[in-house]
Amino acid sequence: MAKETKELTVEERLEVLYELQTVLSKIDDIKTLRGELPLEVQDLEDEIEGLNTRIEKIKSDIAQLKTDVATKKVDIETSKSLIAKYTEQQENVRNNREYDLLGKEIEFQTLEVQLSEKRIKEFTSEQKVKGEDLEASKAIFDGRKKDLDQKKNELEEIVSETKQEEEKLREKSKKLESKIEPRLLQSFKRIRKNTRNGLAVVYVERDACGGCFNKIPPQRQLDIRSRKKIIVCEYCGRIMIDPELAGVELQVVEEKKKTRKTTTRKKKA
Repeated sequence: MAKETKELTVEERLEVLYELQTVLSKIDDIKTLRGELPLEVQDLEDEIEGLNTRIEKIKSDIAQLKTDVATKKVDIETSKSLIAKYTEQQENVRNNREYDLLGKEIEFQTLEVQLSEKRIKEFTSEQKVKGEDLEASKAIFDGRKKDLDQKKNELEEIVSETKQEEEKLREKSKKLESKIEPRLLQSFKRIRKNTRNGLAVVYVERDACGGCFNKIPPQRQLDIRSRKKIIVCEYCGRIMIDPELAGVELQVVEEKKKTRKTTTRKKKA
């Protein structure tokens, strides 16, 4: 394979590059046909994943709040038991000092009951808010899930219609890439990546670069037509070839003839 690549002339390399460009442009057209659907699907999947995480977090918070409420109820029962115990002990004290100490314990446990009841109300209220948030998040989740299923179906339908053609094109592009030396192929891919329309190879059109439309000096055009070396546009960096190599020479000639005829008619008039 490497030997075959080395034996390619500059003209043959340019032909392979242009053919590869044509194949990759067709693949780009297929991607354009899919439009923004792949990105929309990815965005919806990310959003659904985020919603799912949120729902699980809310469920965890609600479970914790229920545990907190149950704990506070146990604390209340414990405090009430202690209050009953200290109240009973007050009846059997031997002096006022013991009575007062037990009274303070009863007062403390009474405050603990009140605080626990307050916390239970707060936890219950927060649990209600969390529950509403959970239902709202579930509704959004279900809506996004439906949207995702719809977008996936649309994408799968388009992919199924173009899959066979795309696979053939990709296989063809691999074969063409294998004929190009690594450094040239790397440069070709880099140029494609840096251009908006993905065109790395363009032909000279009306004495100008077919990519950026800047005028090309006559000597430069001669060099391009000679096909003795690979020439890139000094303005946009694209690889330039002559129209004939791109198979559009006849079209260019016809356009020039039409232009000449129009000019001649104008002069006669």
